[in-house]
Amino acid sequence: MESRIGRGAGGTAQAEPVSVPELLAHARTLCAAPLRASVARLVAPMDTVAAYHFGWIDQDGAPAHGDSGKAVRPALALLSARAVGAPAEAGVPGGVSVELVHNFSLLHDDLMDGDETRRHRATAWTVFGPAQAILVGDALATLGTEVLLDAAVTGGASPTDAARAVRLITTATRKLIDGQAQDLSFEHRDVVTVEECLEMEGNKTGALLAAASAIGAVLAGADDRTSDALQRYGHHLGLAFQAVDDLLGIWGATEVTGKPHWGDLRQRKKSLPVAAALAEGGAASRRLAEELADPKGRGEESEPQLAARAALIEEAGGRSWTQDEARRQHKTALAALDEVPMADTVREHFVALAEFVVVRER
Repeated sequence: MESRIGRGAGGTAQAEPVSVPELLAHARTLCAAPLRASVARLVAPMDTVAAYHFGWIDQDGAPAHGDSGKAVRPALALLSARAVGAPAEAGVPGGVSVELVHNFSLLHDDLMDGDETRRHRATAWTVFGPAQAILVGDALATLGTEVLLDAAVTGGASPTDAARAVRLITTATRKLIDGQAQDLSFEHRDVVTVEECLEMEGNKTGALLAAASAIGAVLAGADDRTSDALQRYGHHLGLAFQAVDDLLGIWGATEVTGKPHWGDLRQRKKSLPVAAALAEGGAASRRLAEELADPKGRGEESEPQLAARAALIEEAGGRSWTQDEARRQHKTALAALDEVPMADTVREHFVALAEFVVVRER
């Protein structure tokens, strides 16, 4: 997708494309070598498991070019450095750090949720076993902190700013874990309020995107006011991102998302569409509540049963409410950018990434 901005000769407005795929590819390129170098610190076989998870090798160890994710978080880290006048390279340690922490969460989430597919291939725990997935996830989270500490030695950041960045990522990681714990607990409750769901998703998804949106700026010496505004942008962007993810978790096509069909419904996750549908109170809402409270067949529902459940959620307004919520959070994220003086081109890149988050299909 593209956002357009620019000025021609004499100051007249002129359309110039901002290509999100190019932004994401640029972030991957700048972060690829240091990310691989970080993973190479792991002892065998953890280095192999991590390389497989990132899509660099297949399960037999042969080089591969698998899908390693959208790279939204590294792109935001690099962009935040540019927002305060530093080169994108100043944000690379932050981009690598958030990518390591993000993938720590994916390795653990896949195991806890029992997901057997991610990014169109078998999840790491199904190939190498649960123990290795846990160990590698733990190791990636630790590496995320090491990378930031190294930035004070070889990455050009001051020791004070590196320490601030460490505080940012460790706090985000704690909140991410809080969110995952909340998410798991919700699966065993009959009803979860929309407010509880938003709090959980603010922790599970919003916290790390908030950190990603400010960590490059922090490494470049940004003051707390600037960091706070960029974090608010990322937090609300995270809520928009998760709202879209919740929609895809029910209505997304497996061949596009790379995730199991009806996965969220099969696990009876209380995602935003479900919480909103349960709060509606009409006939479809009551029927949905009865189904979710019935312990029979939990996790063994047939495709037609899950399709019927998705229809109930939609009939009760869960789908449309979540679509509207994604747009509300998107608008709030963009408003936070107004508090940060930055070059117009950098602002448009932030805007384009936010738009990408709410219109994506995977």
